[in-house]
Amino acid sequence: MSQFGVRDKYYRRTGLLGIYDGLVISVTTALEGWFTGLAARFAFASVIAVYYLNSAWSGMNGSLIGLFNVGDGTYAAALPARMEEVVYDPSMLTTFEHLFVHAGVWAEFFLPILIIVGLFTRIAAVGMIVVVIVQSWVDVFGHGLEGKSIGAMFDRLPDAIIFDQRLLWVFLLGILALHGAGKVSLDYVLKHRK
Repeated sequence: MSQFGVRDKYYRRTGLLGIYDGLVISVTTALEGWFTGLAARFAFASVIAVYYLNSAWSGMNGSLIGLFNVGDGTYAAALPARMEEVVYDPSMLTTFEHLFVHAGVWAEFFLPILIIVGLFTRIAAVGMIVVVIVQSWVDVFGHGLEGKSIGAMFDRLPDAIIFDQRLLWVFLLGILALHGAGKVSLDYVLKHRK
């Protein structure tokens, strides 16, 4: 069967279209199983991962101990209105609010690492999609991001943070969530070890 879902002998075009079909099938076959996951993880590492790792590191006050004791600025960034209500005193927050902030820091720290090395990639990619959506929600409704920064779909301007940049991030993460990390990953090694 070919990629077109029919047997190749029944789907033969001639001339330039036949050459094109042959090239597409050859390239697709050569890249199958390893390229998409590796390329998506590389793009994630070069475009998104450092942003989130820096955000997590900042939230942890530049120390691994910060995974369990995040800084006040992290609370203000994640829960701006609530922190204003409690006069910027995190001790006044609920247990749920503390868990929310810590979960965000843990997600920003661990999920990019898992995606880069290709371990539990599908789950990590879904987790990162949730992080991007929550971050966007907090930016719009918590920090009051509006107008040009939010943008609009199909608006001809490609520079908005939410509908342009983060939509592309979610698309990239969606590829990893659907297709996984591919053969060049720890997921593949763990699945095929004997």
